[in-house]
Amino acid sequence: MRTAAIVAALLLAAIPAGSGAQSAPAKGAAQGSAPGKTSAAQPPAAQPATKAKDAKEEDKLPLTVDADKMERFGKASLVIFSGNVVARRDNSVQYADRVEVYMDEKGDRVLRTVSTGAVRIITKDCRTGTAQRAEYYDLDQRVVLMGNARVWQDDNVVSGDTITIYMAQDRTIVEGGQQERVKGIFYSQKENTTKQDGQPAPRRSAEVCKN
Repeated sequence: MRTAAIVAALLLAAIPAGSGAQSAPAKGAAQGSAPGKTSAAQPPAAQPATKAKDAKEEDKLPLTVDADKMERFGKASLVIFSGNVVARRDNSVQYADRVEVYMDEKGDRVLRTVSTGAVRIITKDCRTGTAQRAEYYDLDQRVVLMGNARVWQDDNVVSGDTITIYMAQDRTIVEGGQQERVKGIFYSQKENTTKQDGQPAPRRSAEVCKN
């Protein structure tokens, strides 16, 4: 039976330490300024830092995992989820029998995940991929599908021994193995680009994917 504590545990671990606590010193400095001194030069210096901090925090979305079982190994900074695992982050979903989550030494950030067993991923731009094994690297937002890897979107399909997806760059590299070459099937979409009245057809929203 799944438990909400599994989701909550990783949510707490995935939130960077000290986030949201850096704005207090700036506020205190403004209140403690001496009377009669002009502080007009201070806001322009503080505002860009605040905006940059907020934009950086928006990029670090939490990883939530739902599974039948969870094991944590503190010394190795490793959390293992097993049994009908569903991992979600930034509108992307991954399904697997087992997911290993590797964190930094402080446990503040997810560095890498390794998924095995009936691996299936759905990206936020509605690409679906399957493989025997999937590795995700948070630093460069990279997903590597290994072993009979296959990725498709609509009717377009690519397959190979290894498929690497760079999430932030919208870039995909497909590599063949010793016994399997890279294959791709692509269909023309020209017939769907215009409506009968000659006006451009509306694009399908990438936020709505069929699981």
